[in-house]
This record gives sequence, structure tokens and C-alpha cells, in this order.
Amino acid sequence: MTIHKKGSAHWEGDIKGKGTVSTESGVLSNQPYGFNTRFEGQKGTNPEELIGAAHAACFSMALSLMLGNEGHKATSIDTTADVSLDKKGEGFAITKIALTSAIVLPGIEDAKFDEIIQKAKAGCPVSQVLNAEITLDYTLNK
Repeated sequence: MTIHKKGSAHWEGDIKGKGTVSTESGVLSNQPYGFNTRFEGQKGTNPEELIGAAHAACFSMALSLMLGNEGHKATSIDTTADVSLDKKGEGFAITKIALTSAIVLPGIEDAKFDEIIQKAKAGCPVSQVLNAEITLDYTLNK
């Protein structure tokens, strides 16, 4: 079974032009992005922010699945993905993504949880598609 999800972008002008991004679901609809939102802190989105949100969401769901497969159910999982964009040659590259997750999960041994969360980091579909160093820091509250 293959699932297809779509995002789209429209761009006008040179590198300092402007564009919009949209998602099939309509959650993003012609959301502005551009050089100024990516490099100058202006209001609007950027590709790195969108990748970070996708990675945080995917990792949290993967962790939930893997915990469930082991008979555990987290009360909550809150994850942030800090995406690093660095100058590389004549362009830029996403070189690192730092996942930070806070999990509330009573009744699990620390070693077992660490095993499961590391599997979730490696097994998350977004982690698998990214060509960057992915780190993970977490806090487990029981």
C-alpha cells in the first residue's frame, strides 16, 4: 500500500523573489515564503521550519507506535526539531537536526524506554529520508 501526500510551491523572481507554499490538506494555503523569511527573520515560513515540523510530528507518532507495540501508552509526547542550515560550497545544506522530546510515561524502565526511543529515531520515515546528522535528547517523566 502506498500513501501519497502532496505539498506545492509557487516562486516568482530571482533568489530574493517571493513564493508561496500550500498543502493538499489546506492546512497551508498560499503561505508566503522567501529569502527574507528564510534568511532575514521576516514573517512567513521556510523549508527548514516545515521539515522541522514534519520531523517532530513523524518522530512523535513513531515513538507512540513503538511504545504501543511494547504495551505502553504515553500520556504525552512533545517534540521539537531544530534544523540547522549551513553554508556549503556555493549553496546551503541541512547538516543537522536536533530532536528534543519530553515524554510523560509512567511505569516503564529507563533502559527499555531508551531502547524504544532510539528505534523510533531511526525508524521514523522522515528520519530515514533526511541526509543530515540527527541527534536526540529526551526527558522521561514517569
